[in-house]
Amino acid sequence: MNETLAPEQLAEEAKRAYQRGDYLAAGRAFEAAANSYRAREDSINTAEMLNNSSVAYLQAGDGVAALRVVEDTPRVFAEIGDLRRQGIALGNLGAALEAVGSNDQALEAYRQSADLLQQVGEAELRANVMQSLSALQLKTGRQLEALATMQSGIEGLKRPSLKQRMLKKLLNLPFKLLNGG
Repeated sequence: MNETLAPEQLAEEAKRAYQRGDYLAAGRAFEAAANSYRAREDSINTAEMLNNSSVAYLQAGDGVAALRVVEDTPRVFAEIGDLRRQGIALGNLGAALEAVGSNDQALEAYRQSADLLQQVGEAELRANVMQSLSALQLKTGRQLEALATMQSGIEGLKRPSLKQRMLKKLLNLPFKLLNGG
């Protein structure tokens, strides 16, 4: 990788690597783009590239690298009041924490992410985070919480897909049974 490339070029290189399925190369290229933006003292684009890098590293199966690059990004977006990107960054942080086995911290990051995304009206993104939160709750033995979380995530969607509508009906069954009817 040519270190004299502009951050925009590095980001394009990273996107191409990601689209090819070369997630490790994408993670490294996004991280290089972040370092280049950092040299320009552009903290917002630095954080954006680090978030992208984290997603790529997760796809490559490197949770440690994903966590290392994403840890500080929610704070950057919080400082500028960008709740949407802060919520996305917290979701990425939750995924990285989950990948390294820090489940309690991951649950909290997912919850914070979902709350922020709900505040800014990002129902689809929130539903994705709620799905991750629900899966982690299920994995950690919190079955009823997982059901309620998944149901809450789907309830917020204005136009649920057919699959989501079917899931919603299935999720309602245990609660109907618990309530006697």
